[in-house]
Amino acid sequence: MNEALKELIDLLDLEQIELDIFRGRSPEERIQRVFGGQVAAQALVAAGRTVPDDRTVHSLHAYFIRPGDPSIPIVYNVERLRDGRSFNTRRIMAIQHGKAIFMMSASFHIFEEGVEHQASVMPVVPEAETLPMFQDQMIGLVGDAPEYRDWLSRPRPVDARYASPLTWEAYQNPALKSAQTNVWFRYHAELPDDPLLHVVLAAYASDFTLVDTIMLAHGMAFGASDVQGSSLDHAMWFHRPFRADDWLLYAQESPWAGAGRGLARGEMFTASGELVVSVVQEALIRTTRSQNRR
Repeated sequence: MNEALKELIDLLDLEQIELDIFRGRSPEERIQRVFGGQVAAQALVAAGRTVPDDRTVHSLHAYFIRPGDPSIPIVYNVERLRDGRSFNTRRIMAIQHGKAIFMMSASFHIFEEGVEHQASVMPVVPEAETLPMFQDQMIGLVGDAPEYRDWLSRPRPVDARYASPLTWEAYQNPALKSAQTNVWFRYHAELPDDPLLHVVLAAYASDFTLVDTIMLAHGMAFGASDVQGSSLDHAMWFHRPFRADDWLLYAQESPWAGAGRGLARGEMFTASGELVVSVVQEALIRTTRSQNRR
C-alpha cells in the first residue's frame, strides 16, 4: 500500500465528536478546494456508521453547494430519517465556517433475494494491464514542464488506465474528440473485507473523470483551455458487491451540455463484465468568457 492510499484510508477514518456528528480532514496539499470525491466518501462513511452492520448502501444523491476549504476540518451531521425493517435512510450535511458545503441523502438496504437481469454490456476495450498508467501518458503529452512535474510525480491512491483518449490528447488533436470515456481503475493494495470501504472508495474514484468526459467532447482540458469545471450534483446506485482492489472499468458518456452545465453518466463493470455501479453527474462547465457566476 503506497503512502497516498494509506493517507486516503486515514482520511476516511472519521473522528466521532458526538452522537451522529463526525469530523474529517483533508490532505496537506496546496489545493484551492477540497476534492468532491473526498467529501462524498467521508459523508458516506459518516452515514454508514449509524446503520446496522447487515445493511449496505444501495444509493446516494448529493449536491455540491460550496467549495470546501482544505485548511480546516469538515463537520458531518447525520440525520436519521428512517430506520425500517428493510431500509435505513440518512441525510448528511457537511459544514465548514458555519455553512453547508455539501449535502447527501443515502439509503441502506438489507440483502434480499429478487429478480435479476443486466441489459448493459461492458464495452470491448484492451485489458487494464496492457495500458499505460495515467501519469506515464500525461508525461508523454506535457514532457518535463515544471508546472506539472510535482503533480505527476506524487503517489496516487488510485491506479487509473485510460482505454480512450485523454482530454489533453483531444486538445492537441481535435480529431480525437469524443463524448465517451473508458477508464480502468483499482486501488493497488489488498484491502480489508469491509463492504462499506469498497463502496466508499468507488464513490471517491467516481468523481475523477466525469467532468473530463464532458470536456472531451469539446476538445477542452484543465490547464490547457480557458475552462472551469466542477461537480454540481452526483448520484450513485450500487447493484451488487465488488472489490475496489480489483480492476473496474468505468464506462462514461456525456449525452448533453449547454447553459453552462453538462451531464455525464457512467457504469462500473468488473473485469468479468458484471455491472456493479451506475453513476450520473451534472457539472458546471464554464469558459472565461462566461458572464454568469455560481
